[in-house]
Amino acid sequence: MWGSNMSPYLAVMLLVVLCVLLPGLSHGGSEMDPYKILGVTRRASQAEIKKVYKRLAKEWHPDKNKDPGAEDMFIKIIKSYEILSSEDKRANYDRYGQTDDTQAYGGGRYGPPQDSFYPDESFFNFPFNTKNQRDFTDSKYTLHFNQYIGEVVPDSYRRPYLIKITSDWCFSCIHIEPVWKEVVQEMEGLGVGIGVVDVGYERRLANHLGAHRTPSILGVISGKVTFFHYAVAKEHLRQFVEDLLPQRLVERITDKNEQQFLNSWHALNKPHVLLFDQVPSVPLLYKLAAFAYKDYLQFGYVDQGLAETSELQKRFNINTYAPTMLVFKENTDKPADIIQAKGMKKQIIDEFMSNNKFLLAPRLVNQRLFDELCPVKQFHRRRKYCVLLITADEETNSLGIQSFLSFASTNTREVVRFAYVYQRLQQPLCDILMYSGDSSQLTPQVVILERRNAAGKAFFKPVTAWNGSEEDKLRLLEELERLQKDPSILIHDVLLPELNNEFASMFVVRWISSSYDYLSEVIDDILHNNWREMMPLLSLIFSALFILFGTVVIQAFSDSSEDKQMKPKAKDGAKAENGSSETSSASRRPPKKTFVEVTELTDITYMSNLVKLRPGHINIVLVLTDASKNILLSKFAKEVYSFTGSHTLHFSFLNLDKHGDWMSALLEYAPGAAQVDDDEGGSRKVDYTGFVLALNGHKKYLCLFKPVYTGEDLEGKSSEDEAAASAGRSRPGHPPRKSGRSRSTSTLQIHHKLDRLGLWMERLMEGTLPRFYVPAWPGVDKITPSK
Repeated sequence: MWGSNMSPYLAVMLLVVLCVLLPGLSHGGSEMDPYKILGVTRRASQAEIKKVYKRLAKEWHPDKNKDPGAEDMFIKIIKSYEILSSEDKRANYDRYGQTDDTQAYGGGRYGPPQDSFYPDESFFNFPFNTKNQRDFTDSKYTLHFNQYIGEVVPDSYRRPYLIKITSDWCFSCIHIEPVWKEVVQEMEGLGVGIGVVDVGYERRLANHLGAHRTPSILGVISGKVTFFHYAVAKEHLRQFVEDLLPQRLVERITDKNEQQFLNSWHALNKPHVLLFDQVPSVPLLYKLAAFAYKDYLQFGYVDQGLAETSELQKRFNINTYAPTMLVFKENTDKPADIIQAKGMKKQIIDEFMSNNKFLLAPRLVNQRLFDELCPVKQFHRRRKYCVLLITADEETNSLGIQSFLSFASTNTREVVRFAYVYQRLQQPLCDILMYSGDSSQLTPQVVILERRNAAGKAFFKPVTAWNGSEEDKLRLLEELERLQKDPSILIHDVLLPELNNEFASMFVVRWISSSYDYLSEVIDDILHNNWREMMPLLSLIFSALFILFGTVVIQAFSDSSEDKQMKPKAKDGAKAENGSSETSSASRRPPKKTFVEVTELTDITYMSNLVKLRPGHINIVLVLTDASKNILLSKFAKEVYSFTGSHTLHFSFLNLDKHGDWMSALLEYAPGAAQVDDDEGGSRKVDYTGFVLALNGHKKYLCLFKPVYTGEDLEGKSSEDEAAASAGRSRPGHPPRKSGRSRSTSTLQIHHKLDRLGLWMERLMEGTLPRFYVPAWPGVDKITPSK
């Protein structure tokens, strides 16, 4: 009874199972031959396979080939290349005739792709990609806009970033997840940064990156964004990361160019690193390390499999069974440090390179190197002393420099760093450190200094005139031993200037490089973007051109017609009175402001003009005295007149004769602002006449304009002429008046104190002026005149 009832159901279930399994079995027995698909022999090399693959991929790309079977053929080409480009998969196929995925060529569970970006879409991957169903590891790499701007972009100058653009309901994003996960695991171990941007939650960041569809993969290096336009395969993404790096990052070294490479340490002012390995291509891990330390080290690669490198291997006794890394400093005959390991990991390389970033005695070529080599003192136990050789001889093999390098090589103290500087290239620094003597002297000199703050304050002591003799070395050694016991021997207190960047490229070179990068991005977008996606942009461009052209044509015709109509009216207007015509023209124009409103900053206007100034408003304050008031106010009005149209600027003046204490209290927050003059009695006083202050009362900061005297007044008389005239006008019996020369010179200097105020105002409006922040504005008692 039950058996008769169940037999139809069993038959139906058996039929369903057979319908599901038979197609898979039929496809499983008909495996495709990757050699036939690519058209290569079984003895083909990797270079031949890669060359054929690139040609076939371009020929059968679905975007270029409109054949109905182009998509299937393109998938087969990709899968064939994945098998033959991997030594393990290729060996497995040659031995057993099997692949890792026998259904990867279009049958069974894999259907035709929707786009070349995701080649193997699964039938059983349902189109739901919500937060709960997506791989939870994506949340580890999720990026936000502020995080990208503040962290990723600055860090991209040390390592490249690989970023995936996805969304919650992206059906196609599911099919690239296995490859993406495998690539992330490998690239992150090599030091590549990983990021994921969810368009549904970070639309602002996606628009900033230029990603307008999902899924997308892009790379970021040195702040530049590059999109990935090929099929998502592990080999393609690995090659994409390599292509992001600069081309000449690592130099190929053989027996012929080895000496030239190592001897360039002086010109580049860097240690040189050599990696010995048996693989023909430079490992990606080494390239990434070279990019991270490109500002500190110069990198070379030696292929141990080449006959041209045999002498180099014998010279340094290189082991051929493990990768070896050497670092060379001033001595090119013997490496300064060496590591050798079969599994060269990123942590080992980073530690090795960070410990060898500097030469034994590098040359100070820019401020960044000075800050790292001689850091600012932070704590008492973290003192760092810099022994600096100032020399005018720019030959690296000179006796003085060689002797200094020899002395530096014997240093074992971590708190002492050695460096040298060329006087001609860093003249401001050398003038300050040699102020006690003649700064133009050619004798090299050794100085010990300690930096105290980031503003440039330092203590130093000249040690000896350096000729490279044993007496000089002994004297320097004694001073270093004294310094270790008593740091107070550094008796001179100075403010160091910022160093010149000796390796800065010219403006023309930077402009050409920027133009080249911009044109490459435009060409890349044109080649890889779909024209359908570019239609809105093209439509906008043509619409703008049409509107512009139409406006010009209409304006041209309207001007010609108005000229014809104005000719007879002009004749009639000539008969009318001048007053009536001027009145009518003036009535059509808005009244123009022909003066500058300047109020005095006193205790009455102190709150409204400074303390309670509205956000975004700035008060421009001219500092003057009773004697210079008329001259400076007239000049001030001319210089700031073109800026009176701004509603956020207010103009005032401060009288030093009344409120000098408030000015002195305010400028304590602007170091280096004082301008010292000598009185007739020999006393020294601070002259603030002609200073201009830009005061932002809401944000509590000020910008400072200091007068710059530019020369004689060409429109007036010379001081000598005025002195002669005043002498001729003096009458006998009367005491001679004050010298006309001194009076005209004083007037002339006051008149020229605001010559460059207009340029300063432009920089103020641009926001490029340095700002001095104050914790609180000086009190009203400072602004109130003393009785």
